[in-house]
Amino acid sequence: MRVLIVHAHPEPQSFSSSMSRTAVRVLEEQGHEVAVSDLYAMGFNPVASAGDFGQRADPDYLVYALEQRQGHQSGTLAPDIAAEIEKVVACDLLILNFPIFWFSTPAILKGWIDRVFVSGQFYGGKRFYDQGGMRGRKAWVTATLGGREHMFGPNAIHGELTDMLRPLLRGTLAYTGFEVLEPFFGYHIPYLKPEARDAIMAAFAQEVAGLAQRPALRFPRLEDFDDRLYPLAAAAS
Repeated sequence: MRVLIVHAHPEPQSFSSSMSRTAVRVLEEQGHEVAVSDLYAMGFNPVASAGDFGQRADPDYLVYALEQRQGHQSGTLAPDIAAEIEKVVACDLLILNFPIFWFSTPAILKGWIDRVFVSGQFYGGKRFYDQGGMRGRKAWVTATLGGREHMFGPNAIHGELTDMLRPLLRGTLAYTGFEVLEPFFGYHIPYLKPEARDAIMAAFAQEVAGLAQRPALRFPRLEDFDDRLYPLAAAAS
């Protein structure tokens, strides 16, 4: 299996960075081929702009998604974008590893998605969810946060973590066709004692080793909708 880990933490000695290295070690021990895009270490530019396109369909007015499609078709996307697309397309499993900032991803990871998940390659028309450009591949989110586990859940103060990350899990990964595995969350990480952090890292290593059996989240399938994207069940009733 070919794995791409996209890691987004500014501190190389952080727990999150250690998670990335642990994932590499465990996966390689299992015989998998692993590539890593360490976004901060790469100095990845997260800002979507007209400079992302070497050749414009409309030089007078920027419609970013349309220019993405044109750039993809003509092979004129910026080199840093093209290189990351090549990594994603080549992988069987995409792992996004990051600390949760403000109920979301770090800006550098959001910018990576904005620039790399291009129209035409990843989605377009009715090429979404189980018909998306990345169908046949899996994605796994592994994240750390400062909150305690009891703060998240159906009746908890912050609600479900998977609901919090809905724009990523559903609106990005599932939308573009990935089979989205149940995420791994490391809770309260900045405030734990070393032995507690070690226990979470050991649990994470076990989860990496058992990825083949990890269940996936459920998302819509186009076969359950008509040509206008009304639910078939509603039409039948």
